[in-house]
Amino acid sequence: MKILITGKNGQLGRALQILAPQGVRPVFLGREELNISNPAAVASVLDKVRPEVLLNAAGYTAVDKAESDATEAFAVNAIGAESLALACKEFGVRLLHVSTDFVFDGLKSSPYTVQDPVRPLGVYGESKVAGEEAVRAALPDAVIVRTAWLYSAHGNNFVNTMLRLMAERDQLGVVVDQIGTPTWAGTLARVLYALAYDGSARGVYHYTDAGAASWYDFAVAIYEEAKSVGLLPADREIQIKPIATSEYPTAAIRPQYSVLDKKRLVSQLGLDLPHWRQTLRRALEEMKCSSGEKSAPSTTHRRTAGSEVAESMGIPGNE
Repeated sequence: MKILITGKNGQLGRALQILAPQGVRPVFLGREELNISNPAAVASVLDKVRPEVLLNAAGYTAVDKAESDATEAFAVNAIGAESLALACKEFGVRLLHVSTDFVFDGLKSSPYTVQDPVRPLGVYGESKVAGEEAVRAALPDAVIVRTAWLYSAHGNNFVNTMLRLMAERDQLGVVVDQIGTPTWAGTLARVLYALAYDGSARGVYHYTDAGAASWYDFAVAIYEEAKSVGLLPADREIQIKPIATSEYPTAAIRPQYSVLDKKRLVSQLGLDLPHWRQTLRRALEEMKCSSGEKSAPSTTHRRTAGSEVAESMGIPGNE
């Protein structure tokens, strides 16, 4: 299967490169090779590559910056998504598109289902909603996967920020009244490949790792697990204080509750989802390995798509 994957330099794009299973011929493109907001450029690339599947992992994800940079946010997240969808329609290519929990307003107190109405709170969420709508209008059978609180060893994300601050400071204040689910890019990448192989998949799915947490809970877990695997000294003592959102103002309003209901995806793929704390531990172990103190874990080796997905979902394996 030839899969064209956009956003190769992002944290999800890098995970997709590492975890590409045997049987896949991936073609990875970054913005320097393809501006997805340019319809002519997108059509030209699809005409040349002729993939069976296009997986759109590209996105404008600077949530706060989007409030003052709406033109660029919509160019990538809305116009870019539409350009890809229209080109996929022209060339008969199946499309998988990655979206976000920020399409919701966070006012529910139970996990958001794929049927729940979207009500974004800011420019980033609005641009992602516009992208989803454009994809559905062009390709009703396209797959849209919403995810949340994504992290990996690469890029700007909560885990990397916390590890840096925990090495520098003796006290941290972390928001306790926003609830969601941390999601490792490694597990999301495996799920996306599984959906690419499943020709019957269509419509909207939600994927995060299992469970729920506040940012404060997530920070405490990072601290404990990082000490356990040796990313922080075992005797390093840090006070982590829970704070309210009002004590940490940001340009963009964030959903207070954005846990996603994964039942439709679990039913589609028949997978057991790992808990976010398990995948966090796995991610930190791999970060420790990548420092050169241990050999790289075998889970980064290429395998058949079926065994890759089954292993990663049976055993633990964050936009």
